[in-house]
Amino acid sequence: MAPGRWRQGRRFLRALLLAALLGPAACLSSSFYSPGEPQSSVRVLCGSNWSLVLQGQWMLEFYAPWCPACQQIEATWESFAKESEHLGITVGKVDVTQEPGLSGRFFVTTLPTIYHANDGVFRRYRGSRTLEDLQGYILERKWEAVEPVAGWKSPSSIMMHGMAGLFHFSGWIRQIHNYLTGTLGVHVWVSYAIFILATLLIGLLLGLILVLISDCLCPSKSKYRAETPEEAISKENAENAALEEPQDAAELSADDAEEAADDKDPSDGEDAANSSAEESEEDLALGKESGEEEMEDLSEQPLAEPETESTVRQRRSQEAEKEL
Repeated sequence: MAPGRWRQGRRFLRALLLAALLGPAACLSSSFYSPGEPQSSVRVLCGSNWSLVLQGQWMLEFYAPWCPACQQIEATWESFAKESEHLGITVGKVDVTQEPGLSGRFFVTTLPTIYHANDGVFRRYRGSRTLEDLQGYILERKWEAVEPVAGWKSPSSIMMHGMAGLFHFSGWIRQIHNYLTGTLGVHVWVSYAIFILATLLIGLLLGLILVLISDCLCPSKSKYRAETPEEAISKENAENAALEEPQDAAELSADDAEEAADDKDPSDGEDAANSSAEESEEDLALGKESGEEEMEDLSEQPLAEPETESTVRQRRSQEAEKEL
């Protein structure tokens, strides 16, 4: 049983590869009709020939076979295509179930969705879907009053190219899921687990690639690199100088203190001697003044008794000795 499933898996992968390689040919073959079917005037577009809408005037419908509203206007759209030669336009259609990339490129969110294109300028048709209204939209040039799609949302823009790729990728995922659950008989939750694991692994791989690219473009500087001999010597000298600075400062402070003490002692002795000399001089001056005052007092006082000149001289000599 298992070998048969693996053979089916290989066949499915081959079919996906052939669809990717032969997609344009398959799209072109679908635009032709078989001999047993009536010829259709509606142009079928796919991922390989959608760029035709960038030239000339087009009316393009996005539909799905299971959509009831799309089934209701199918006959009207076919009649509108038959009148396209008289209207000077080309009428086309896109099956969103077969072309998820185109539905993403035009950002189709509702069905059916109709676009008018005139030389690459796209406008969304929001009118009635009757044949008369569709013909009047072209004949009366009502599309000129409709605001065109913004440039960044245009199907030919870079952003819509990316959107088309995402939608196309989602279609592949849906096909793989249907194959796992339908053909191989894998449980739905097992299929979900496989996709989750694949998403994590792809995310890790992409993150690793981004990190490698960023390291190559902007390499980070290493914090711990090998020191050169010159740098090591300069670093050692700086450390020694930092250790010697406190010792030098302490020695300088001790020397300054000793010099200040030495300078202070002689100056204090000199100040004391000077102060004592000044005090002695002041005492002598005061003694002289007091002696003079006493002499004046003695001279002024009248002599009670007659004294001889010799006695007066003896007194003066004694007073002078006292002063000295």
